[in-house]
Amino acid sequence: MALTSRLDLRQSQSLVMTPQMQQAIKLLQMSNLELAAFIETELEQNPLLVREDSEAAAGSESPAETQAASSEGGEGGGGDDDVEPPDSADMAVAERLGDSDEAPLDTDYENSWEGEDRSMVMGLAAPARAGDGGSFDDGGNRLEQTLERPISLRDHLLAQLEMDCDDPADRLIGRRLIDLVDEAGYLAGDLAPLAEALGCGLERVERTLALLHRFDPPGIFARDLRECLALQLGDRNRLDPAMQALVDNLDLLAKRDAPALRKLCGVDEDDLAEMVAEIRALNPKPGLAFDMAVAHPVTPDVLMWAQNGGWVIELNHETLPRVLFDASYHARVSRGARDRHERDYIAECYQSANWLVRALHQRATTILRVATEIVRQQDAFFTHGVHSLRPLVLRDIAEEVELHESTVSRVTANKYIATPRGIFELKYFFGQAIAGSGGQPEHSAESVRHRIRALIDAESRKAVLSDDGIAEILRSEGVDIARRTVAKYRESLRIPSSQQRRREKTMSL
Repeated sequence: MALTSRLDLRQSQSLVMTPQMQQAIKLLQMSNLELAAFIETELEQNPLLVREDSEAAAGSESPAETQAASSEGGEGGGGDDDVEPPDSADMAVAERLGDSDEAPLDTDYENSWEGEDRSMVMGLAAPARAGDGGSFDDGGNRLEQTLERPISLRDHLLAQLEMDCDDPADRLIGRRLIDLVDEAGYLAGDLAPLAEALGCGLERVERTLALLHRFDPPGIFARDLRECLALQLGDRNRLDPAMQALVDNLDLLAKRDAPALRKLCGVDEDDLAEMVAEIRALNPKPGLAFDMAVAHPVTPDVLMWAQNGGWVIELNHETLPRVLFDASYHARVSRGARDRHERDYIAECYQSANWLVRALHQRATTILRVATEIVRQQDAFFTHGVHSLRPLVLRDIAEEVELHESTVSRVTANKYIATPRGIFELKYFFGQAIAGSGGQPEHSAESVRHRIRALIDAESRKAVLSDDGIAEILRSEGVDIARRTVAKYRESLRIPSSQQRRREKTMSL
């Protein structure tokens, strides 16, 4: 057979994912704070987008921004009048080639929103910024601007070094040792390379280190946990031979091996309990008192509260930005375009602004629908507590709100809801189901873990529950669970075994 070349023309259809469709998927996964940062970037790049003032935003809420869920079943959930959010089955694939009019996020603005004001609004009140409530150049000094910066561990140690060390060589060695201290207060690294780098003897470095061991906080510059505890006990004048033996055998203390510790320390049971209590009162990481990282509170994306026997669900007004399409400015710059490049740039900004406004509206509608359905199905949890948490999977929510499971997964990722029982991640309400015994309904794995912790917290020293005992109690309460499952849940809660708990209770007397 001879090989020949030929040219064929074929017509076919394929599904593609446009960049805008990919960005819409990413928007669903963003939290409100991440979304605010994304919109700030868009506002800087697109001159056709403007941020609406908080005062104007407060009086014009979109009907898609608030929904109510009845305590008996939840009536809210996004009616047919709302803009339909993009299903993940549609978002996973884009519009057909040559059929862009049917694309949910790539259609022309005028074709999709005929008869409506082009200044489409999405979001809630603009997030609070540093200048809200007063200008930076108003000459007033705020209280937080006059507060002193917290002193760091390094500054604290350097100040003591300048006061307690007169020898310039020791000061130089001390500064290098301070540079080796980690955030917990431990000395990281070997002294021999340091001595070689400084051109001095190892004995000189160790002598300087002994001076630094007397610095505040007690236990600083320790090379391991044993030395850290010994330094703190020495500062309290409590490092006697018995206590030294206890510190030298921390592995036995971790195993709660009281008989071996009593033999090594030469003390009775009461004295050992007092020594263990002293060890527990020490600080294993003294440096964290200075360089502790600031814990930022979780900002909820959805708010929920009780009203008239039901639940009201709303997007967080404080974190959602409010964006407008500036139609008047678009008309001015369109008339003033001088060449094709300027017209193309304006058209590109026009498309981007149109897409962003509608994508944000769809995102808000989708989040509210999913959150409302979660609240409806977990109504018993909000009413009675964690023991009433029912097993729930993504498919259950997806079927009710008529979305794809992957869309529900993206909506619940990195999203938090503030409820009367606290702030929870939306993922918290999904969990594995554990079968009920004797024809009883299924139980949520989270509620079973809560029950295991409650049983262990209530046990006494003389009646420490084993995994078999806990499993037997749960089976009597209608939970069909095996001993190995109890052990797995106990370990996930970081609860030691019954033998270790018995030893710990014995040593705590």
